Amino acid sequence: MEEWYSYPLLILVGFVVGFINTIAGGGSLLSLPILIFMGLPPSLANGTNRVAIVIQTLMATLGFRSKGVSTFPFNTYIGLSALVGAIIGAKLAVDINEAIFSKILAIVMVVVIGIIVLKPKISIDHLNERLQGKYLWLGMIVFFFLGIYGGFINAGIGFLIILYLHYVHHMSLVRTNATKVFVVFIYSLAALVVFILSDKVNFKIGLILALGNATGAWISSRLSVRKGDGFVRTFLIIMVTILAIKLWFFEL
Repeated sequence: MEEWYSYPLLILVGFVVGFINTIAGGGSLLSLPILIFMGLPPSLANGTNRVAIVIQTLMATLGFRSKGVSTFPFNTYIGLSALVGAIIGAKLAVDINEAIFSKILAIVMVVVIGIIVLKPKISIDHLNERLQGKYLWLGMIVFFFLGIYGGFINAGIGFLIILYLHYVHHMSLVRTNATKVFVVFIYSLAALVVFILSDKVNFKIGLILALGNATGAWISSRLSVRKGDGFVRTFLIIMVTILAIKLWFFEL
């Protein structure tokens, strides 16, 4: 399905996905079905979606930096670790079983909701960020495995990254999001290369989708900095709830 009206639809979907992915996560659960609806096989849709993710996360990173939010060099270390994992995950992505994956991810989303609701709030004002020493090494190990999942399909990984960075490394949700988009940008580059070499990318559709993703990501990154952690937390809980319901009752 490549009628003329499919392109404005792609840009609109991309905008929504870019906005959602930057503040929370799970936007690929919207873009992947749209790409499949357009006639792309699941594996090709998975690879094509990476074009938009790379451009989206690049724009989001620039948006956060324009507001003075950066976690360098911590984000670079864990990003490179995730990159190695993403290469492995992307190579495993050829024979994905969408139905089983959707059910597993739905359970993960429910767990995410429980952690967000029940976990005591961290007072960032009284606890320093933990980005060095053993916490840096721990982060590199964790992000290697997150990179495998991200390279495999990426959908919903934003929630896991946010929870890990916020509760283990004591980062504010705004700085967590800034770190998240940079790390996803780094490992998505590697995953995209793997999909390109496997001829699993439709660049025309991917770049059209990316137009919307990039715009949504830029607006979302700057908005989240202005609104602060309360806005991000509320948006996160809403999106996790919606996506968990969708994944459990409807296939990807």
